[in-house]
Amino acid sequence: MRPTIHLIGLPTDQNSSFERGAALGPAAIRNALWSDRGNLSTEGGLEIGTDIELHDKGDLPLSDVDCTADDRLIADAVGAALAVAGVPLSLGGDHAITYPLVAALAARHGPVNILHFDAHPDLYADFEGNPRSHASPFARIMEAGYATRLVQVGIRTLTRHCRDQADRFGVEIIPMTGFRPDMVPLLDGPLYISIDIDGIDPSEAPGVAHPEPGGLTLREVLAVLTRQKAPIVGADIVELNPSRDLNDVTAILAAKLVRELAALIHLNNREQPI
Repeated sequence: MRPTIHLIGLPTDQNSSFERGAALGPAAIRNALWSDRGNLSTEGGLEIGTDIELHDKGDLPLSDVDCTADDRLIADAVGAALAVAGVPLSLGGDHAITYPLVAALAARHGPVNILHFDAHPDLYADFEGNPRSHASPFARIMEAGYATRLVQVGIRTLTRHCRDQADRFGVEIIPMTGFRPDMVPLLDGPLYISIDIDGIDPSEAPGVAHPEPGGLTLREVLAVLTRQKAPIVGADIVELNPSRDLNDVTAILAAKLVRELAALIHLNNREQPI
């Protein structure tokens, strides 16, 4: 049975710090994904539409000012996917969207395991007085018990506060120093994958609001992903800021991640249905 993937745009950056712009990310990723500049094949040979069943559900009509109302819309979209045994693959938007996404999935599947790619751990108790900041979603997730295990890859700006938070929640941070893809553990399902584009080095992905040198290559990200064999209940790609992009290279990279995540969901969930 082929898994069904729901591509859901979440155009919001109300919880961004420093500057806004990530709300334009879903449109930029879609433009690159469906552009005739490339095609819909994946590195393993599977093709979206032919082998992989991906339904583009468009963008949710988020208010971008009211977290409570927007969380309900996100939960409803996840519920609609789950009602047809679908898997939500969400396009941000800032990283704050991961909290309501994981909350909705945990309500159905129980606590999930999370594989998180990022330059930053996003574990602040609150950031600049905002507990729903894009710098705080994983603190909210861990506090609520929505995740059994959180593995973070690409982290290279770990403040003392976030280090304490990681210790508090038992977060597993894989250091960038001497990084190899085989350092990342193989996680059990149900598995959720969250990719903040700034986890990738800004030489490959400049279109982010918070670039941090010394990051992952796309090849390393793909190597980590392809080693994961557990069934996947959801995934997101967040924090693309088109106003910071150069010749759409970051949007094109994000579109490739959509294809490769879709292929991974197809393969893993076909072998081990949720």
